[in-house]
Amino acid sequence: MRRNRRKYNEYTPKAGPKKTSDLMPRFLDKLDTTGGAALVRLWRAWDDIMGEMAPMARPLGHRGTKIILAAGDPIIMQEAQYLAPMLLQKINAFLGEEVFDKVVFELLNGRVPLDEDIRPEAPKPPRKLKRPKNLGRLKDELDPNSPVGRCYRAYRRMFDDSE
Repeated sequence: MRRNRRKYNEYTPKAGPKKTSDLMPRFLDKLDTTGGAALVRLWRAWDDIMGEMAPMARPLGHRGTKIILAAGDPIIMQEAQYLAPMLLQKINAFLGEEVFDKVVFELLNGRVPLDEDIRPEAPKPPRKLKRPKNLGRLKDELDPNSPVGRCYRAYRRMFDDSE
C-alpha cells in the first residue's frame, strides 16, 4: 500500500493569515471553564432582560446555582420573592441553559450591584497656592545643606520654579 504523501515542492495555496479578532472568542471560551464570560454578558444586559423589574432587583453575584439579587428596601424584597420564578426563567433563557435554580434576595445596604459601572472618583484638582508675602526671606539665614534648608528650598519651589 502506498501512502498519500504531501509533495512539498508543489505549490499549494494557503488560506492566508487569520484575524486575531476571529480566533480570540474560541480561545477565550476554552479558558472560561466557570462560565464567567456569560455572567458578565448577563450583568451588562440586566436592564434589557428585566425590563421594568430591573431597578427593583439588581444583581449582586452568585453562589453555585443560586443567583443573589439586591433590593433597595425590605418591602420591595418581599414583593420580589413572588416574582422569583419569572426572574429565574428570564435569566436562564438569556444564558441559554439552566445555570441558576434559586434566587436569593438581600438588601443592597450600600453595596454596588454588578450591573453598574464602577468609576473611580476623579482626583480633585490641586489647590492654587497663594504665595506668602515673606517667602524667601530665610534663604540666607538657613544652611542650604541642612534638612531644614533643603525643605525650605522645596517649599519655595512650590511657588516659583526660578531656583
